[in-house]
Amino acid sequence: QLHLVESGGDLVQPGGSLRLSCAASGLGFVYHAMGWFRQAPGKEREGVACIDSSGERTDYISSVWGRFTISRDNAKDTVYLQMNNLKPEDTGVYYCAAEGARYTGIHTGSGLRETSYRDWGQGTQVTVSS
Repeated sequence: QLHLVESGGDLVQPGGSLRLSCAASGLGFVYHAMGWFRQAPGKEREGVACIDSSGERTDYISSVWGRFTISRDNAKDTVYLQMNNLKPEDTGVYYCAAEGARYTGIHTGSGLRETSYRDWGQGTQVTVSS
């Protein structure tokens, strides 16, 4: 089981950028696909981006294509989410998560499904507002 701690959330103006980090502790980070999810006020949590264990394959929700980039550093047990050109609709609590038994690979679309993940962080708040 992995313990995950997110950081980097902040208040930013529309068009601005943030980089979120998720530090993992515990055994086996390098073997886990990782995902970033977000939950806006009054809405369900949704998958934003995911990355496989090697870092070679990624997937994104369509609304962040070309603006967000997920990456990982397996030497540091950390996954990142670079967010550029932020919009007010990107506001929410952002969570990172580590794959669980229901994850079947990015190519199946399972990387953006909440049920694919077992371990979750506590979240970091991102607010995009002028």
